[in-house]
Amino acid sequence: MLDNHQKNIATFIHLSTFSRFIIPLGNFLGPIILWVANKDKSSFVDSHGKQAINFQISILLYTVILGTLTIPFFIFNVFDHMDFIDFHSIGDFHINIGKPSPLLYFTGGLGFLAIVGFLLEIVFIIKASLKAKEGELYNYPITIKFIK
Repeated sequence: MLDNHQKNIATFIHLSTFSRFIIPLGNFLGPIILWVANKDKSSFVDSHGKQAINFQISILLYTVILGTLTIPFFIFNVFDHMDFIDFHSIGDFHINIGKPSPLLYFTGGLGFLAIVGFLLEIVFIIKASLKAKEGELYNYPITIKFIK
């Protein structure tokens, strides 16, 4: 039987991932600290801790992959149109904006995908927190199980 303390700890494990907005790497440190301190006390807390940490590691991996795909296209686009700024002197400064490159559209599409992924991450964290508060197990979608 789950008591409120176990449900609260599991909920805070998920919600502690939002500490990244205040503390660098808080989305890893918060859940890891809460999980390590409480994993031996309850299998419910242990499974929620593993889920939260695995989800954050998976999101980091997906972000690195997306960034790795985006950076080369951005660099190719910048070097292809190096003449878009004409600077001859202080009084003679012009910006020439011509037709955008298809690479810019592709990079913009990847950026849009990153924004959608960020919003989905927030939705999944809130959903997991609510399930933990209700005493239910929650499996994050698109999560790689690094910690089993």
